[in-house]
Amino acid sequence: MGLVKQDDGWRLPDELWAKMEPLLPPRPKHPLGCHNPRTPDRRAMEGIVLVLRTGMQWRALKATGICGPSSAYRRFREWAAAGVFYEFWRQGLLAHEALRGIDWKWLALDGAMGKAPLGGEKTGPNPTDRAKKGTKKSLLTDGRGTPLGLAVAGANVPDFKLMRPTLQSVPVERPQPDARHPQGLCLDKGYDYDAVRTLARAYGFTLHQCRRGQQPKPLGRRKRKKARRWVVERTHGWINKFRRLLVRWERREDTYLAMLHLALGIITWFHDLLPP
Repeated sequence: MGLVKQDDGWRLPDELWAKMEPLLPPRPKHPLGCHNPRTPDRRAMEGIVLVLRTGMQWRALKATGICGPSSAYRRFREWAAAGVFYEFWRQGLLAHEALRGIDWKWLALDGAMGKAPLGGEKTGPNPTDRAKKGTKKSLLTDGRGTPLGLAVAGANVPDFKLMRPTLQSVPVERPQPDARHPQGLCLDKGYDYDAVRTLARAYGFTLHQCRRGQQPKPLGRRKRKKARRWVVERTHGWINKFRRLLVRWERREDTYLAMLHLALGIITWFHDLLPP
């Protein structure tokens, strides 16, 4: 995921840190006017990314020598409350739009369930895992798989009920579709509901969806058509490369979303470097 592994742990490349550093809030003042030497912000961020990438426990950071676990977690909570990770993702989308353009012509939306052994906010019984605690991530991507929207709920929430909050979560301005610039939305059969079609029309989307009981038509080489919905499944796979997100250990919704936003930011900034 664009990270550089060295003998003493994981290190952020200079290019990525240059995008993160301007977003960090100023150092808070100590109430007594003094303070112990503060762990450098870059070291703290590297500790946070190490936890995100490997899924290790916060207290295990002590053995890495990168950053103390208390400092890393305290800084993570501080930056999450300041919206740093959300803004990092948003700035990545703006840069991607300026560099090569977001592919608004073809969007794809899908949900993915994961385990949440500790439970917590926005978790629920997983119908595919013997009703154990689980969570669901609803993701919207553009035609190349760039993550555009995200919503989180319990694993028992149907995918189609997360469509509206996912569309509302897009952090950049979406151009209005018209006859010359239509916007297609690709969905699977789990979204075959009248409420979904009504919402798609309200947003101006051209819906591309296979109905329940209907067999998908083979593409065939002569038709020169391209599969579109698979890109969102690939992006879900990229998210699962961050082991902290493959199994959810955060009880709080805000800290879980902060981890997700950080992962989406990294994916967005390094989108051109990811394998197809």
